[in-house]
Formats: sequence, C-alpha cells, structure tokens
Amino acid sequence: MTLSLYVAKKFFWTVLSVFLIFFGIMMLIDIIEQLRKFSSTDIALTTAAYMALMNVPESLYRILPLILIIAAIAMFLGLARSSELVVVRAAGRSGISFLVAPLVTALLIGTFAVAVLNPLVAATSKKYDVLYARQSQGKGSVLSVSDSGLWLRQGGTDGQTVVQAAHANSDGTELLGVTFLMFGADGLPNARIEAEKAILVPGAWVLNAAKRWNLTDINPESTALAVENDVRVPSELTRESIRDSFGTPSAIPFWELPNYINALEKAGFSARSYRVWLQMELAQPVLLAAMVLIAAGFTMRHARFGKTGSMVLYALLGGFGIFFLRNFTQVLGNTGQIPIVLAAWTPPVAAALASLGLLLHLEDG
Repeated sequence: MTLSLYVAKKFFWTVLSVFLIFFGIMMLIDIIEQLRKFSSTDIALTTAAYMALMNVPESLYRILPLILIIAAIAMFLGLARSSELVVVRAAGRSGISFLVAPLVTALLIGTFAVAVLNPLVAATSKKYDVLYARQSQGKGSVLSVSDSGLWLRQGGTDGQTVVQAAHANSDGTELLGVTFLMFGADGLPNARIEAEKAILVPGAWVLNAAKRWNLTDINPESTALAVENDVRVPSELTRESIRDSFGTPSAIPFWELPNYINALEKAGFSARSYRVWLQMELAQPVLLAAMVLIAAGFTMRHARFGKTGSMVLYALLGGFGIFFLRNFTQVLGNTGQIPIVLAAWTPPVAAALASLGLLLHLEDG
C-alpha cells in the first residue's frame, strides 16, 4: 500500500507539473494571438491576458491525453534512472501490479476532468465568446437553443436583430413560427416582425405571411401592417455562419449535455455531434488510462538496456497516433459514417488492449 501511494503521488505531481508547463506556454502564445487579432482596436495587454485566460482552458482540456502520456513517460524514465523499478522487481512486485497505482490515478484524473473540469472549461469558453463579441464591436452572430426554440442574433451596420423561431430545419436556413426583433444603433427596439416561415437566401431572410409592428409609434398595433407576399429582411448570415454559431460541443457542460441534446432535436436540428461528444467524454478516463499503458509499454524498463531515446519516441508516436485516431473517429461519428459508440470507444479500448498485450509480452515473455 505504501509503495502504491508513493507511485500514485509521484505520478499525480508529474501530471500537474506538465499541465502547468503547457498552461504557461499556451498562455503566452494566446496573449500574442489576441494582441494580433485585435490590434486594430488598441486592445490592452491586461484585456488580452484575460481573454487568453478564458480561451486556453479549452485547448488544454483537448490535449489532456497528450499531457498524461508525457507525464507518464517522464515518471517511468525517472524511476528507471533512479533504479527504483529494479528495486520494485527485486522485492517481488511484477510490472503489471506496479502499474495499478498510476492507472487508478489516471482513471481518477479522467473522472475529475469530466465531472469538474469540463463544466469549468464550458464556462470559460462562453465567457471568452462574450469577450470576443464585445471586442469585435458586437458584429457576427450568436445562436442558442432552449425549450422555447431557436434564438439567433445577427449583427449589422444599422444595429442588431434578434430572431426567435419555434422550429427550424437541420441547418437553420428555414425557420417556422419566427419573430424578428430589430434594434437600432442606439440599442433600442424599433421594429418587430412575425411570420409563419422565414427562408434564408443570399443577403436576406424571405418571410412568408408576415406582420410588422413599428415600435417607435405610440400605438404600434394601430399602425401594424400585415403582408401576405414575401417580405425581405436584410441579413449577412449564411448557411456556414449559422452552423459556426453553434460553437463546439465542448462549450456545453457535461451535466447539461443530455438536456441540450433533447432541446436541439426538439428544435429540428441534428444533435449527432453532441451525442458523439457525450460518449467521448464518458470514454475519457479509459483513454487517459490507455495513455499510461502506452507509456509503460515502451519506457518501463531499466535505463541500462539502452535505446531510451527510441523508446520514448515510440511511446510519443503511439500516444499521438491514438490521439489523432480519436479525432478521426470523432469526425466519422459526426458525419454518420460509423456508429456513435464505435466512434467514441474504439480508440481508447483498442489502445488499452494493445498496450496491455505488449506489457504482458514484455513481462512474461
């Protein structure tokens, strides 16, 4: 038990050290990127640093498996150079039993990441989106989905327009039961339009069976105008910009994903990418444990055996290979080419089984 606690503690602090190193490097890079991106608005250094602080956690969370394998390699190399692995084996402990402590630690780190870090990363991502929109002078579009349907904000030179629809097609270019609330440059509402249907065409929304209220009048209802023919509302939105307005599934906290998926499908959108992300988050602890097994398979050996550099390279290539395979299967899952469960669980399970087979071969011959 004492040995297991020692190994678990050593692995945890190694992971934390590698995590902080990556955090510092990525913060510097992101601060420079924010200063470059908003150079025309004379952004302050403190503002750029704060925006970077809100943006970096999402990137760190995505590369967490790579952080784990680098930390595992560093720990096993340190144990090998100090001959602690030799002492452990001389004491009658096999390499497989020695791995139980770092594996359990990796599983706990993965569980903590999904249950706690994931919501925190989602919160910082949303905060960054708000800061980005504010720094961009409110231009662009923001889309959200709730129980009341679809909400979309589109920017323009004359002001903002908030769009609410009960239902939409899969790409958001056709809205049903739609309401347009238009705001002037002063931020005050000046018009409201309700329509049975709105279809996005290049440069405008085309509304069918619309009714318009002029909110600057004393009695808007008395001057309301109903139009049966098509009404055009200028818009700079495109199919691609609406799709990009959804953001990434990682912007939704893990605990809110099931309800968000239901609301998305209720509004008429496809939630497949969010279902894939949910399964990938559930598989995250297994993936982190697989990274530890990959590192152990190549680097849990005595330094006197030589070829340490080659073994480290093989371990890194294996870890990066599984990481990119996971991203590749995520794309296949998002596009519907393979089942969701297969896309999320195949890379971590396959990596764990292959690494375990390599370890059994090396330990038992």
